[in-house]
Amino acid sequence: MAADLTVTIAGVTLKNPVMSASGTFGNGREYEDLIDLTRLGALVTKGVSAVPWEGNPTPRIAETPAGMLNAIGLQNPGIDVFIEREMPFLAALRGKGTRIIVNVCGHSVEEYLTVIDRLRDQPVDLLEINVSCPNVREGAIAFGQDPVMLKEVTEACKEHAAQPIIMKLTPNVTDIRVLARAAEEGGADAISLINTLTGMKIDVEKRRFLLANRTGGLSGPAIHPVAVRMVYEASHAVSIPVIGMGGIASGTDAVEMMLAGAAAVAVGTMTFHEPGAMVRIIDEIAAYAERHGIRQIRELTGAVQG
Repeated sequence: MAADLTVTIAGVTLKNPVMSASGTFGNGREYEDLIDLTRLGALVTKGVSAVPWEGNPTPRIAETPAGMLNAIGLQNPGIDVFIEREMPFLAALRGKGTRIIVNVCGHSVEEYLTVIDRLRDQPVDLLEINVSCPNVREGAIAFGQDPVMLKEVTEACKEHAAQPIIMKLTPNVTDIRVLARAAEEGGADAISLINTLTGMKIDVEKRRFLLANRTGGLSGPAIHPVAVRMVYEASHAVSIPVIGMGGIASGTDAVEMMLAGAAAVAVGTMTFHEPGAMVRIIDEIAAYAERHGIRQIRELTGAVQG
């Protein structure tokens, strides 16, 4: 008998625990000829802001030995264009059973709330709030690096949101448990982590930075052990669901993340290398469950021993 792959996040049931990681999959439309999007537990959109963002200057992507650096800068056309152009496609996909999660970004609490308010009556299941965005009123510190600020923005988002909210946490902090607790205390329905680690790459022949922004976000297999550790720490610090991400390239990686405490997982960088990676990972999770006699995949969450 096949295992039950369904998982529940903040009262929303996903057909399986695999979703796209924001910023790595566009809004799904680009991949519809390459992957069966209806197989996904959820599709997480690219970050959406109140007004159009141009993003950072080029070059803004660089390969690393076990991943990539990006400094895209959350380029997007803004919430009005998103609703007009992308929501009909996403709504149709949602009608086929794939949950829709919109990633929300902003430079101020007011910008977050503008997007959240515009999404109140849209066919969206969950909102993922990207608190790695800089707060322009606080000297560009990311909301997610200050527990007091994180709690405040979580409270404001929760008060305005019609959908459950997921706070997406940055790993660029001393103790992820402090930030996880702050998000929970602010009323978050779930948290997701990790976002990218800050990194840098230099062309030694030209003696120039490879990214125009100098630094970028490191993702891919290189960060997976860090992500597993942080998911473990965060999940043991809070009682709300955790969505784990960071270098997941196989079903084994996904199961490892779930054993550490994740209720669901997001796949990002691997999709650039292999567009169909998420579907393969879903099948590999199912095969793992069959080999080990697991009847419900949610039994894996936090089940690491020793």
